[in-house]
Amino acid sequence: MALRQTTGFVESLLRLIGLDRAVPDFSTLSRRQKTLKVNIPYRGSDGPLHLLVDSTGIKVEGEGEWNARKHGGAKRRVWRKIHIGIDEKSLEIRAAEFTTSDVDDAPMLPELLEQIPLEQEIASVTADGAFDTRKCHDAIAARGAAAIIPPRKNAKPWKPDTAGAIARNEILRTSKRVGRTIWRRWSGYHRRSRAETKMHCVKLLGQRLSARDFDRQVAEFQVRVAVLNGFTALGTPITQVTG
Repeated sequence: MALRQTTGFVESLLRLIGLDRAVPDFSTLSRRQKTLKVNIPYRGSDGPLHLLVDSTGIKVEGEGEWNARKHGGAKRRVWRKIHIGIDEKSLEIRAAEFTTSDVDDAPMLPELLEQIPLEQEIASVTADGAFDTRKCHDAIAARGAAAIIPPRKNAKPWKPDTAGAIARNEILRTSKRVGRTIWRRWSGYHRRSRAETKMHCVKLLGQRLSARDFDRQVAEFQVRVAVLNGFTALGTPITQVTG
């Protein structure tokens, strides 16, 4: 909800439960949102972490669209990009980044890995072909994890001067020897669809961000992540095939 709607909603809740408490007004909430630091809760899971990474764009209620609605001016779409890494077992978001639309997906993977505590063992990092870069493979190898990233169709072997390059060249040789389809099935690449599903859940909380300032947009996105992890902690369904 918008901040004014949130203020009215909380005031009505306090009246219903009979509490005489003051609710911050819109201006106070707006000022505090800019410097809000959100602690993203997570339960974690036993054993090494299997991290699934995905990135997507999200629409912003930008100045262009606001002017078009209020004053009939030209409509200009504004986008931001969100990057997440989720725990394959618990389906909780363990790392999240928020950037402008001109930032590519691949440079954010090392940033996501830095959010994982060093004492947390990472078994694998799964991402799509956009992350098939030297920096991504080197960052994954530095954490002692296996990269499950399909090489591009026209990919060539890299100079084997780093652990990441050596691991990536092995992926390239294997995918060419057995075929991309079999490699994806053998490596478990299909698990990345869970990250896409989680990204869909992020957008179920709203197809766009309501804040117009970048710092406030970051806080709004982090609140969404914290809410989703709270929902996940309540329990996820266990699906079994019958018949």
